[in-house]
Amino acid sequence: MALRIVVADDHPVFRDGLRALIESMPDAELVGEASTGDEAVELATRLRPEVVLMDLQLPGRNGIEATRAIGEAAPEVAVLVLTMFEDEDSVFAAMRAGARGYLLKGADQDELMRAIEAVAHGQAIFGPGVARRVIALFAATPAHARDAQPFPELTDREREVLELIAQGRANATIAQRLGIAEKTVRNHVSIVFNKLMVVDRAQAIVRAREAGMGGERGTDRPSLE
Repeated sequence: MALRIVVADDHPVFRDGLRALIESMPDAELVGEASTGDEAVELATRLRPEVVLMDLQLPGRNGIEATRAIGEAAPEVAVLVLTMFEDEDSVFAAMRAGARGYLLKGADQDELMRAIEAVAHGQAIFGPGVARRVIALFAATPAHARDAQPFPELTDREREVLELIAQGRANATIAQRLGIAEKTVRNHVSIVFNKLMVVDRAQAIVRAREAGMGGERGTDRPSLE
């Protein structure tokens, strides 16, 4: 039986290339194409393909959010991230959202075909460059240091932001404390929510305080931003 695949990417030329690749695979069938995150979730939940090839930078609901939604609505569908981003934040966010694989768009056709078949059969796949970066990240941090810090997937700056969130600080106060723009704080907050797999500030505060963060309580009015 042919593997049924959905492609989610907002670049028509790249979708054309993936379509040609999938059509060249003897045991694969392209059953749907999406150009937005919402379309990807709708196709995945309606068609229940074996694999969704997911770009991270999609209009509307981004690839991380779409991956998480697919995992909740159709956990049997394997999401293989195919993106230009190889930074640790993106990799960890995709993993926490439930992606079963992570490849860069520069991967050759044989590598991509092997990855599609592997994730369809329950394996976890990471491209060589991505795997090296993740291994290097963990190797650079002593094991005792990783064990001592809550949420090791967060960067130092993201942990600072979470600490202040756990104290009940509003975004404006966090920006002032850290000497950064409030828009930058909002971006950090969004990334923290993705990595912690929480949907709002209240859930983030609960997770952080359970981990021992937020010892100094703030006096700000709680912010929902």
